[in-house]
Amino acid sequence: MIRKYSNPILSGFYPDPSICRVDKDFYLVTSTFAYFPGIPVFHSRDLLNWNQIGNAIDRPGQLNYDENQVSRGLFAPTIRYNNGIYYILCTLIQNGGNFIITSKDPKGPWSDPVWLKGADGIDPSIFFDDDGKAWYCGTHPAPEGEAYPGNYEIYIREIDLKKLAKGKNPLTGSNTGIWRGALKDCIWPEGPHIYKKDGWYYLLHAEGGTGIDHAICVARAKKITGPYEGKKSNPILTHRYLGKNADIINVGHADFTDDTKGNWWMVLLASRPFDSVCPLGRETFMVPIYWENDWPFVVSKTGLIENEYPLPDLKTPNERMEKFNELSTNDVWCQEKTCDHFFGELPLNWLVLRMPQTAKQAAFNLTDKPGALRLFTKPETMRGKGHPAFAGRRIRHKNWAFSACLEFSTVKNYENAGIILFQNEDWHYRFEIYATASGYHSLRLIRAAGKEDELIGAGSCLEPGELVVLAVKCIDMELAFFFGNDLNSLRPFSCSAKAHILSTEYAGGFTGSLAGVFATANGENSKNFADVFWAEYKELI
Repeated sequence: MIRKYSNPILSGFYPDPSICRVDKDFYLVTSTFAYFPGIPVFHSRDLLNWNQIGNAIDRPGQLNYDENQVSRGLFAPTIRYNNGIYYILCTLIQNGGNFIITSKDPKGPWSDPVWLKGADGIDPSIFFDDDGKAWYCGTHPAPEGEAYPGNYEIYIREIDLKKLAKGKNPLTGSNTGIWRGALKDCIWPEGPHIYKKDGWYYLLHAEGGTGIDHAICVARAKKITGPYEGKKSNPILTHRYLGKNADIINVGHADFTDDTKGNWWMVLLASRPFDSVCPLGRETFMVPIYWENDWPFVVSKTGLIENEYPLPDLKTPNERMEKFNELSTNDVWCQEKTCDHFFGELPLNWLVLRMPQTAKQAAFNLTDKPGALRLFTKPETMRGKGHPAFAGRRIRHKNWAFSACLEFSTVKNYENAGIILFQNEDWHYRFEIYATASGYHSLRLIRAAGKEDELIGAGSCLEPGELVVLAVKCIDMELAFFFGNDLNSLRPFSCSAKAHILSTEYAGGFTGSLAGVFATANGENSKNFADVFWAEYKELI
């Protein structure tokens, strides 16, 4: 039987993928911007089943991206391995610049960052040459000055690994510009990675901007410092000539790896429009690569990303039998749980906004009420750039349902708690519990579409403090909201709404949408809280 895999390999908000192989193990990381924990680390042994094993940025104080809007923060990580050490390079936009973290175990813990002073620009990568040298590769504005917006240069600089091991800035020597893009006057040559194969140095990069005109290109040279020649048929992969209503758009930002059988693969980002918008953001796709005349080509009958590809079995017969005996381990199955409970820690795939630096900034805990996520009604709101009481998980499908069980009691009309569909600070839906003038609890649906909140439905009184399940379904970009005391007694709320505002086409930026839970005192001081006992997300087929 021929095995196949389906695209995307990571659905939902998993952009800017980077991949590396260590013996029989593959590791993959993606961007998280202003969400925490940052930089999820995935593991696979067969390129089919991907399991999240950790987050590289996972503890307060490791970095600081306070006051960052959602689409700032952590951009475009690269993961590599050399001589027993794993390396991740990334850009912290607004609060620091480019840095390296290291670990002897990809699960972590990862080190505090070593800042790369002198490495300006974005999208850092590292290349370990077979002569023992290590090289930084990144992109920055043309040194003589940008002739036009996006007039960038890809450059390299040597890295001193001994200095890095001591926690010192490892950059040495001077910058060497090596490439300015495949097309004349291209914009934003970015996401560069260097590889060496059969005596050639290959530079893989994206250009054209991270939207509809995104494209993946390649150049090569006999010396790492150049001169580089571009592939005559560049770009090697793009969907930009298909228009914005194609099944897959925004194709770019890629990385290569080989496998244990000598095959080559490219992971990349792309988006799937639903009714002309992309609420899931940029997702991780994978395509096979073959080599001809010392150039890489995408294996595709159409020249485009295809929905399915054959996948060779990378296991030996003995390894297959061993795997059957390990069915209880998480590493076998790639799918996330549909229902999350909160026993002492947030699931690895859950996110909060920004990284709390002190205990006073803590917006929730998982200890005050065992088995519950306690959200404190802090002054911060979902519209601000602080540390709101919020936690959520990525929306990953066209049709889906999300629900959560909450306990919340208040007589203050400024205290709210509920579920939220969050694209960014200015574009989201809040389905929330609030106190009426008579002291009863009621529900309302708020749409944030720009700078103003719009009330699109209110009513349905609840007893204060009773357990309530709030739920939402999305079918063909139509949202319907429900409430009840459990999943078996859900009743429709009095309004429906469009999911289109939960997309970058409306909100701008670089992120996809999350479904989650929140609480707030809307600028007031409060010692109240809401308890969340479980939350469920599932695809609707």
